[in-house]
Amino acid sequence: MSSIFDEDYFIPPLNKFSFTFPNPREASDEGLLAYGGGLEPNRILNAYRHGIFPWFNENDPILWWSPNPRLLLYPKDFKVKKSFKKVLRKRDFLVKFDNNFEHTIQMCGKIREEEGTWLIKDMQEAYTQLHNMGFAHSVEVYRDGEFIGGLYGIAMGKAFFGESMVSLAPNASKIALKALSDVLKAKNYKFIDCQVPTPHLQSLGAELIDRDIFLDELELALEDGGDIGSWKDFKWEYNDG
Repeated sequence: MSSIFDEDYFIPPLNKFSFTFPNPREASDEGLLAYGGGLEPNRILNAYRHGIFPWFNENDPILWWSPNPRLLLYPKDFKVKKSFKKVLRKRDFLVKFDNNFEHTIQMCGKIREEEGTWLIKDMQEAYTQLHNMGFAHSVEVYRDGEFIGGLYGIAMGKAFFGESMVSLAPNASKIALKALSDVLKAKNYKFIDCQVPTPHLQSLGAELIDRDIFLDELELALEDGGDIGSWKDFKWEYNDG
């Protein structure tokens, strides 16, 4: 497999007037597939349909990625350790879906400002558009009426593409991911795409999958009808059964 560090590796620019992408199966393992284009909602949705996502820093061109391997969390495989089970049993929190998407994505960006966050204003606006179109969703955790953490991502077919998480209190984003996993499991979603490996997500049950297998599973997940529209009616409470 070629590498982006090979002298002859070519990263093509995207056509401003076309939403097509190079074949992700032919990308390097690092996954950098193309650059440029724009953050139009339909371009982003087409990217996700092909296992591609935007990830770039402010003042850089838009970079489009499809890394190999891919980190996936199958909803049924979420791991609840004893220490986390104690947190869940307290039930001193409330989980809501799509209650305040804009605040959730803003907090995901704000918490990373010191790191030179990739979640810049243009990205936040693009995903808010996708939320208004019924594709982007947030899972929020509240305690005593205050937002303490959550996550957001894109849902298409029976696939959920996780984008970012934030915790303003211990375990808050973990609670959000547990809630999302349980709800998606009940709705027969195939996987939560976590994109790139992190020890934290792997400790919760996410596993590395060969990109070709991921793309095959994605094609199957997109064959099924999804849940386009608001998720405000989605409910979750911890079940210790």
